[in-house]
Amino acid sequence: KMAAPVSRGSRGPEPGAAPYGNFPNYSRFHPPEGRVSLLPQGLLRSLFPAAARPLLGLDVGCNSGELSVALYQHLLGLQDSNASLEPPGAGKELKLLCCDIDPELIRRAQQSSPFPASISFASLDIMDSRAREPFLSSYLERFGRSSFDIGFCMSVTMWIHLNHGDRGLLDFLALLASLCTFLLVEPQPWKCYRAAARRLRRLGRDDFEHFRSLRINGDMAESITRILTQECAMELVCSFGSTSWDRSLLLFKSTSAHPE
Repeated sequence: KMAAPVSRGSRGPEPGAAPYGNFPNYSRFHPPEGRVSLLPQGLLRSLFPAAARPLLGLDVGCNSGELSVALYQHLLGLQDSNASLEPPGAGKELKLLCCDIDPELIRRAQQSSPFPASISFASLDIMDSRAREPFLSSYLERFGRSSFDIGFCMSVTMWIHLNHGDRGLLDFLALLASLCTFLLVEPQPWKCYRAAARRLRRLGRDDFEHFRSLRINGDMAESITRILTQECAMELVCSFGSTSWDRSLLLFKSTSAHPE
């Protein structure tokens, strides 16, 4: 079970003291533009030419929401709009549910979101099935749906892996595959695992419980592709290249029908 995030005192969190990836200023280090610029314009329409609208999206590990908003704007062609009001009809095209384990980051995302009618932010430990299952089911039932059209897992797999081990990573990927018709994944490379472990040690904290026993290691983009395609009934549709910080953007599609 994933524990509660690091508490924040009046002086804020210690640098690097975010064992679940819940960095308070993450987007300053990895700006959303570095990801969305790799995605083609019109991606949603090419993936779902005739699907009923609104499409439903799930963003797991959304942090304080900057990337979620940027993805939403890019996918709907709104990235040039600086209007504070939501464009008419945007919510009929895509509804995005974004979750993160850190309630403080979610509070920040809710306060700053320019699209509150179309993007929902919720505090959720995705690995806690007792919390996850009723919450996701309730959201999907509002739209008469049983799955999401597209899921986003952006620089989240390492934190699941470090905190829940190989079994946790396998379960997490299987869960996303079962929930989403398409899945966009940005795996962290193995060098990021070592850097995360070093940060904890420098702070005098206990090492990640599973770090030294992980047997899934090395080329993580390759490992995650293998798991999703060989064990989770998905196929790799496209690799959109790598960000400037050496992370691949991989798009998968379910090969099993998601009943509606």
